[in-house]
Amino acid sequence: MPPLPRPPAASGPPAASGPQAAPVPSPAIEPRWPALLAVLVMAALLVGLPNRFRLFPIGLDCAITAMAVVPLLAVAVSGGRQPWVRIERRLLWGFGAAVIGLGAANLTLLIRGMLFGGDRLSAIELLASGGALWVTNVVVFALTYWHADRGGPEARMRIPDPRPGLGPRPDWHFPQQDFSELSAAWRPSFLDYLFLAYCTATAFSPTGAVPLTARAQLLMLVQSAISLVTMALIAARAINIVGS
Repeated sequence: MPPLPRPPAASGPPAASGPQAAPVPSPAIEPRWPALLAVLVMAALLVGLPNRFRLFPIGLDCAITAMAVVPLLAVAVSGGRQPWVRIERRLLWGFGAAVIGLGAANLTLLIRGMLFGGDRLSAIELLASGGALWVTNVVVFALTYWHADRGGPEARMRIPDPRPGLGPRPDWHFPQQDFSELSAAWRPSFLDYLFLAYCTATAFSPTGAVPLTARAQLLMLVQSAISLVTMALIAARAINIVGS
């Protein structure tokens, strides 16, 4: 009798090839729409400046605005991909430097026309132009503060505890960091830096957030000086015209 065929050996579970790496979740990003809206409002006010108070054509203002709008949109759409975050940070630094330079040039032309212009400027024209330059000052420094403090918005969100001494050195100390029920989870957003820039442009000094580094103090000094010239000279001249 021929031997019966041997049953096939039971196949056990496949050998484990090691634990599979869990998918890395995409890092959370701070919403970009407040910053984007502020940049668009600023751009609309700059485009509305009279031509005689403009050193460069409107096309240059639009090109500089695109330096901020494009990376902000790209970071929002891409979900905070690191290449776009790095590009956004570099372009916003360039955007801030360019807008501060253009704003100083436009302010110089406005003061020159106010003091030495052959034609009489109306109070409405002075107030509208000065207001546009003042809003530009607030928005561009808010963006600068937003990206300067602790390496930018995404870097701040990765800090386990934002209180001073528990992470990278902050440039500003906010009052919310002194409350124990908020300090461990609270992170400053763009609106906090917009409020910081607004207070610096109106009070010419720290009001809520306190600068902790020389870089923060220098930035606030420059913003206060530009705002002081804009409000003191232009507003005073416009009020004088209205009263005469």
